[in-house]
Amino acid sequence: MRSSSSSYAFSCSLKCSFLHILYSSIYNLLLSTATVNGFTVTENGFSQLIELPVPRNGLYSNTSTRWSRTAVLSIDDFGAKGDGFSDDTKSFQDVWKVACSSPSRAKIVIPVDKFYLVRPTDFTGPCRSKVTLSVSGFIVAPRDPEVWDGLNIRKWLYFHQVKHLKIEGGGIIDGMGWEWWSRSCKKNDSNPCTQAPAAVTFHRCKNLKLRNITLFNGQQLHMAFTHCNRVAASHVTVIAPADSPNMDGIHISASTRVELKDIIITTGDDCISVVSNSSRISVKNVVCGPGNGIRYHIFPLDLEPCSCKLVANNGGFGSIGSLGKYNSSASVQDVIVSGAALFDSENGVRIKTWQGGSGFARNITFENIWMRNVSNPIVIDQYYCASPETCGNQTAAVSIDRIYFRNIKGTSATEKAIRFACSDSYPCKRLYLENIQLTTSSGIAAKSFCWKAYGTSTGWRRDDYAVF
Repeated sequence: MRSSSSSYAFSCSLKCSFLHILYSSIYNLLLSTATVNGFTVTENGFSQLIELPVPRNGLYSNTSTRWSRTAVLSIDDFGAKGDGFSDDTKSFQDVWKVACSSPSRAKIVIPVDKFYLVRPTDFTGPCRSKVTLSVSGFIVAPRDPEVWDGLNIRKWLYFHQVKHLKIEGGGIIDGMGWEWWSRSCKKNDSNPCTQAPAAVTFHRCKNLKLRNITLFNGQQLHMAFTHCNRVAASHVTVIAPADSPNMDGIHISASTRVELKDIIITTGDDCISVVSNSSRISVKNVVCGPGNGIRYHIFPLDLEPCSCKLVANNGGFGSIGSLGKYNSSASVQDVIVSGAALFDSENGVRIKTWQGGSGFARNITFENIWMRNVSNPIVIDQYYCASPETCGNQTAAVSIDRIYFRNIKGTSATEKAIRFACSDSYPCKRLYLENIQLTTSSGIAAKSFCWKAYGTSTGWRRDDYAVF
């Protein structure tokens, strides 16, 4: 048994090294391709995009100064084996209790080149002092979904009500999601549609910092922030196969003051999604693809021609929404996405809401974005319906106001690069488009669709790009 775990450790080490090299190469290729295609690299654009996380070898030592002390706690000192086979859950629970109750700062060390098998675990606060989790090795989930029988199926590593938590170290968190994916109804229509865990969830955490961490093959969502305040995440890499179902990279819900910076995501769904009751969200310097892009979910509206001038682009970055499902109230505001490279994805930047909802999505900016071969580069959809049954028409809708698209360039995999489908009752207002340069992959002008959407556009040339 141990030989099999050793071979697993060896193969994972090779896989990690290969993936770091692969994504460094992809990033360099994207930048060089953008330049070849005439994409302008600016100070605020792609020249500062990404630095890949670099694993750090060795352990941290005890630190002591006149002004502060840090208790350094190695997981191995609490009985963990780190062989990829033994169950190390209790060791993680025990070290967390000691760190969280420490009167001084505490650092939990997960050593490099070791594999810690951890069952679903809650890391609960509040803690007496600031805690750092330094992950240099691997934290690995159980492969078998039956392990979750009788437990909350939405959780694996669950951090709750922790303030001033820092997670760093260059290590890898592996959700071992293959068996979960094979049971998904999105992979096989004969399977029941059931929930699956988020690999890492932060719930009601405050002043949270994450840096230099890689997530592999989450069971469903890779990383979720729910009801959090003041989050800073940088140099985070998320990797899962393009055909993995419902695999959002980073999911933000009911949170405020969240900053994501220098991120690489390749998953089977949205790279980044922002949903209900979130505000003051900043996303900077992201490489995304393949996947569904960046999305903001809200809910419903209707269509009619407008005077905007738009163009096609290609890639998937993230989404706002969906919002307003089941006639609920939802709000997303004060969001900026600045600096992104999207490639080979289904969607680029997207806002989606259900009919019948209420609330708003407003003051949202997408800027300095380069896309390559993205099927739906720019989308506002207030008729979103992810249901096996037809969604009935409803007049109520989440309102959409003050949406900015600036400096978006690249290629669209489809003829229609921009789609604004807004509500008859609550038209999209104050849409601003500036310097949108999207063509089809063949180089011809792309088309756009606009219904009940009102605003202005500047910085386009009629001969080169599609016009509404």
